Amino acid sequence: MLAGVRGLSLCLLSLGVSLTLFILSVVSIALTVLGVGLFTTPAVTHLVRMHANQRRYLARDWAGITVQSSYRPLPAADGVGATVRRCTTLLRDPATWRDLVWLLTDAVFGFVTALFPAAFLAYGAEGFVIFAGVWRAVQHHYWYAFIPVEGFGTAFLCACLGSVLLLLAAWLNPYFIQGHFHLVRAMISPSRDALEQRVERLYETRHDAVDSSAAELRRIERDLHDGAQARLVAMGMSLGTIEALVEKDPAQAKRLIAQARENSAEALTELRDLVRGIHPPVLAERGLGDAARALALRMQIPVEADVDLDGRFPEPVESAAYFAVSEVLTNAAKHARADGVWLDIHYSADAGGMLRIAVTDDGRGGADFGKGSGLAGVERRLGQLDGILAVSSPPGGPTMVTMEIPCEPVRRR
Repeated sequence: MLAGVRGLSLCLLSLGVSLTLFILSVVSIALTVLGVGLFTTPAVTHLVRMHANQRRYLARDWAGITVQSSYRPLPAADGVGATVRRCTTLLRDPATWRDLVWLLTDAVFGFVTALFPAAFLAYGAEGFVIFAGVWRAVQHHYWYAFIPVEGFGTAFLCACLGSVLLLLAAWLNPYFIQGHFHLVRAMISPSRDALEQRVERLYETRHDAVDSSAAELRRIERDLHDGAQARLVAMGMSLGTIEALVEKDPAQAKRLIAQARENSAEALTELRDLVRGIHPPVLAERGLGDAARALALRMQIPVEADVDLDGRFPEPVESAAYFAVSEVLTNAAKHARADGVWLDIHYSADAGGMLRIAVTDDGRGGADFGKGSGLAGVERRLGQLDGILAVSSPPGGPTMVTMEIPCEPVRRR
């Protein structure tokens, strides 16, 4: 019964929504020649991807089938030029054309596979309807499958056949639903080339993660050697001198004790700063949302923070997001000559869960995205978590940095 209800729902999505979106997509893409499609295609494609992501969710929830997605990151749509680039990026994305072909296939074959469960149940129930008395009105004029309805006896056979069909439906209908979603996976899953590129990117980000960890370890060792360790060594030498002077020259010993106390306080401050640079306490205690708000309050320029997070996320995700936001805000304060910054952080449960961060400033633009820049470091950090970074920074501004990290909450509020 449940498979039949799900089949009817999929019929509405396949014949109604998929066919409508296919027609809208074809018309919108055709209108790009006239320029109108440059503005309508991104909106229609967004609806198509929402529809495809909903089917991915249903495939995982109803049939236990995982359907991967591989949409390319889009530039921010700020101004006419950015809108044109956004449309061009969409039309160059193979996933856009896979979705388009899937819409037409889903409206035909997807509809048929989804219709079978409900049709099976309805046809099985029809045998009982005939046996309940309808046979009197249709006898000598109606066949139920291979049984001619000619009287009470044949009506009873119809009920028996209906029972068999209902039992078959209970056994076969889940397979029809799985077949529907297998068709979805075959049509909109990334191609082999896309998967190979993804594997290659993950291979590169793994090496980046190893290199970053090694570089971070060297930085910590250097900071300890040049800072806290040097002060602790000086403290030890001062204590040795104090031990020798405590009876001969008490006044000098007191001065050295005061100096050692200052050195210990400075060493403790440096150790705290070092630990805060590795993992800020507010991030560990309060989570990404409060840590980002605290970061915004410490900036030299006004930062308007809009944070909507319902819970905590895995520690690597929160750490990567925090330091990415810190780097982008610092760039805005140091290089953009901005008067204001807008920080938006929210979580979307679509397509398996996505943490989205947008940082916009009204500065001079022209952000450097070169290999050695801070933004390139942010991209490497996000890449270790399969995240993406998109930057829109035309000369004259404004600059918009968008970051996305796939993840799921580990604890909700």
